[in-house]
Amino acid sequence: MSTPKIWQTAADIAILGTYLYTRMNQDFLSSYYHEFKEPALTHRRFKHRDIVPLIKTCGFPQEKIGESTEGRSIHQIQIGQGPTPILLWSQMHGDEPTATMALFDLFRFFKSTNPIFQELRELITKELTLYCIPMLNPDGAERYTRRTALQIDMNRDALALQCPESRLLKQQQQRLMPTFAFNLHDQGTRYSAGATDKQATISFLATAYNPAREWNEVRTRSRQVISGMNAYLQTLIPGHIGRYSDEFEPRAFGDNIQKWGSSLILVESGGYRDDREKQFIRQLNFLALLEALRIIAKKSYGHYTLADYENIPQNGRSIYDLILRDIAFTYRGQTIRKDIAVNVYETTKATSPFYDVYGTVEELGDLSTFYGIKELPPQNLAFRSLKEYPALAQRVKGKTLPMGSQLYGRPANFALVEGNTLKYIVLNGQLEKI
Repeated sequence: MSTPKIWQTAADIAILGTYLYTRMNQDFLSSYYHEFKEPALTHRRFKHRDIVPLIKTCGFPQEKIGESTEGRSIHQIQIGQGPTPILLWSQMHGDEPTATMALFDLFRFFKSTNPIFQELRELITKELTLYCIPMLNPDGAERYTRRTALQIDMNRDALALQCPESRLLKQQQQRLMPTFAFNLHDQGTRYSAGATDKQATISFLATAYNPAREWNEVRTRSRQVISGMNAYLQTLIPGHIGRYSDEFEPRAFGDNIQKWGSSLILVESGGYRDDREKQFIRQLNFLALLEALRIIAKKSYGHYTLADYENIPQNGRSIYDLILRDIAFTYRGQTIRKDIAVNVYETTKATSPFYDVYGTVEELGDLSTFYGIKELPPQNLAFRSLKEYPALAQRVKGKTLPMGSQLYGRPANFALVEGNTLKYIVLNGQLEKI
């Protein structure tokens, strides 16, 4: 979208920028996000070696603040010089990279000279100082696994501090004493926003600081900013926002940083249909973080109430990757009709951004209270083993085939027929129409 000709002066452009930002919508995503998206990051399974050059050329003050267990450098980038310190970190779990991509998009946003967003950039950098730690767990990212090289979940190491990465995070929080701290994660793609068919694409939590889950000033600020982020995201992905349960976890960094005096905002990136590489969810992270920084800089979050926060539905478990409805099975001469639920998983290749997928039959029977990210409605179909289709069976990647109708808990590789006509196949958990 080009700037309309009626906007002539710098002041006019600033007014337009304010309008566009306060009315940001899908037009913004399609028209402007490409300017800020870091082009070097195009998939989820990037490594430490991929981001180090980006850090060195980000255009902002940066420092190496420590090293991982295996000696990989951990960096912090500073943006702005305002009186309110903000600490943001991503990928404390190595297989949760969505927000890392979004942070590099933010760096490009603040480096941009696009005049339409000059007012917003100046507001944030004048009022806030951002301290960003992308990829806190580079050893886990190398293997695309949750844990550190010590096989420890860093987010359960806030008390024992056995990992050097954990000690580094606490050190930075204690040194900077940020007013707000953003703990940026990924979550499973099969969480639902409440008991609905909508994936929880983004989920939030204002972590508890004690077992009683009380609301002091620090924690209240967390849920107020979250409520503002939710209000904005609802305009982009209505119904796809979830909220984590807030049971106190005494070992977790989020709960402890809240207790240590920084308003902790937990952001979890879930799933969105046909976005396996999370590039759309990356955009949502970028925009939601900008909105959070804007309302913090303007101190405009105070009007949000506890009800606003609690109205965000809690994460549910009502979704499978694929549900096939009303499939006929033959058992001892009788026909029994069942729904089939399939989940799809990835095989990790430590040295490669590529991966294979495979599916498992997770449930059979009445699944009327569950939803599939993808669904096949009732079509008078019947189950058949791939033994009957040896040419198709050759396409299965390294998993044994289900024999007969013994399907529950087995690899999702089978056929669906109508009469004697092959209509669909499920290979490696993926539904294909014949």
